Amino acid sequence: MTFTFSFIKKPASFTKYLQRHLSSKKIAVMASNSSYNVYIPNDTIPTAQTKIKLADRVLISPLVLGTWAWGDKKQWDWNDALDVQAKEAFDMSISKGINTFDTAEIYGNGESERCIARYKANYPTSGSEDIVIASKYLPLPYKLSYPSSLINALRASLDRLKVDCVDLYQIHGPISLRSIEVLGNALAEAIKLGLTKTVGVSNYSIEDTIKMYDCLQKHGIQLASNQVEYSLLRRTPETSGLIAECHKRGIAVLGYSPLAMGRLTGKYSIANPPPKGRNFSNVSMEELEPLLESMRGIAEKRQVSVSSIALNYVICKGVIPLGGARDGKQAEQNAGALGWRLTNEEILQLESHHVTPNLTFFNRMWQHG
Repeated sequence: MTFTFSFIKKPASFTKYLQRHLSSKKIAVMASNSSYNVYIPNDTIPTAQTKIKLADRVLISPLVLGTWAWGDKKQWDWNDALDVQAKEAFDMSISKGINTFDTAEIYGNGESERCIARYKANYPTSGSEDIVIASKYLPLPYKLSYPSSLINALRASLDRLKVDCVDLYQIHGPISLRSIEVLGNALAEAIKLGLTKTVGVSNYSIEDTIKMYDCLQKHGIQLASNQVEYSLLRRTPETSGLIAECHKRGIAVLGYSPLAMGRLTGKYSIANPPPKGRNFSNVSMEELEPLLESMRGIAEKRQVSVSSIALNYVICKGVIPLGGARDGKQAEQNAGALGWRLTNEEILQLESHHVTPNLTFFNRMWQHG
C-alpha cells in the first residue's frame, strides 16, 4: 500500500515533527493496517485497526470519543467522581483501539481539554504520540480580529492540552460575523504556523462547506472534515445531500450526538425519560419506543449493546461517530460497534421507524448542516 502526503511549507519545528512521525517504521505500521480516505466502504467491516485518513494526513479511528461532558458542570453536573470515571473511559477507549478524542475550548470552559491532558499524561511517550486529538474554536460574533482571534484561541487550547500541535482544529459553528474566507485564511495560517495538522468545520451547510473548501484550496490545503449532528434520529445531513457533497470533495463527515444524547443507548424509556435540556435529537420517548424495540431486537441477536447498534448504523452511512462516554462501561459498550456491520435489511428495518425531532431556535441557528 502506498501513502502519498501533500504538505505546504512548514516551519522548521513542524518539519522535524513530520520527519519523526513519518519514519520508515511509522509508514510500515500504517501500511500493515487498513486505511480509507474519508469513510469506510460498504463492503468493509470496521475494526479498531481500520483507519480513516483526514486530508490524506492524519489517521483516526473509525469511532471517536466525544468529550463534551468532561469538565462541564452546568450541562453534565461534572464533579471529582466523574473525573475518575472519565479517566476510566479514556483508558478503556485506548485499550479498545479507539485513539481519537474530540474536544473544544468551550467544553467545560476548557476543562475538557485539561482532562485529556491529565489522562494522556499517564501513557508513555511512544503511546501518547499515537493519541489523536481534535479541538474546536468558537467564533463568537464579537471576535472580529483575524487571524489573531483564532490563533490565540488555538494556542490557549494547546496550553491546556499540553501539546505543541493538535491533529484537527475545527470552526465550532457558523456564527461568526466575519466571512468564511476570513475564517478560512485564519485556519490556513494555523497550519502554516505548525499549530495543527488539519482543519475542519462544524455545523456548516453544503454551500458554506464548499466555500470553505474552495478558500483552503487556494492555500493548497484540504478541508479535512465537517462535524454535524447525525444519528438515527437526525438524518438531515444524509437526506440533504451534505454527506455526499463532502465525500465528493474528500471531506470526512464527523457525526456528533450519534446516541442522541442518550436516547439511543437503551438507558431511557417512557418511564425514565432523559433529563431536561438535552436539545439535540429531542424526540419524545413515546415516539421513540418502536425504534428502540427494533434496536433491542438486533442488539440481542448480535449480542451487543443498543449503543453499539446506533453507532454502527452511523458508520454504515459513511459517517465517523463521536460517541460520548462518561465511564469505562459506556466506553466499552461504544467499542462494541466495531467488528461487525449491520446488514442492508437491518438498516431498512431501523429506518422504517420515522421520528421527528423537536427543533428549537438554537437548533435552527446553530445547525446549518
